[in-house]
Amino acid sequence: MNKRKNTDINATQETDFEQEIGEEEFKSKTQLKQEADDLKKLGFNLVELSKPQLRGLGLDDELLTAIELAQKINRKKDGFRRQLQLIGKMLRSRDIAPIELGLEKLKAPHLAATQVFHKLEKLRDEILSNGDKAIQDAVEKYPNLDRQKLRQLHRQAVKQKEAEKPPVAAREIFQYLKLTIDE
Repeated sequence: MNKRKNTDINATQETDFEQEIGEEEFKSKTQLKQEADDLKKLGFNLVELSKPQLRGLGLDDELLTAIELAQKINRKKDGFRRQLQLIGKMLRSRDIAPIELGLEKLKAPHLAATQVFHKLEKLRDEILSNGDKAIQDAVEKYPNLDRQKLRQLHRQAVKQKEAEKPPVAAREIFQYLKLTIDE
């Protein structure tokens, strides 16, 4: 009979413990390792930044000093790996959302420039493949383009392609679009 009472008490204690764990949001060992690895990668991204960029992120002095030390260490040495682990450990106790937001803002201008570059390449390729129709569409979309200049460059590009010469005119079309279209 005593054994049953003990098991009832143990069962009650276990359910209390399970409720406490549920409230604290249980994380598996794998999740903890993944989070630590993510913080280590964030630390590596911070080490890649220049000193003015780091200061713009508003990091505290302790973390900033650790990052600057990691920048001085040779990347092939084991000390660099340990320093990244230290930076990751320091990041665990901090709110990383503003840091990640700052990193995204630093990368955003580069991404925007790449998108504009691809857009101009696509427009140039359309002009080269579709000729007058693509030129007409481009002039309607971007009124500051010179139709005559685009037609002349298109004719030169077609002649160069037929003569199997280097695509100088195609490059000129791209440069003209890049200079004329403001985005």
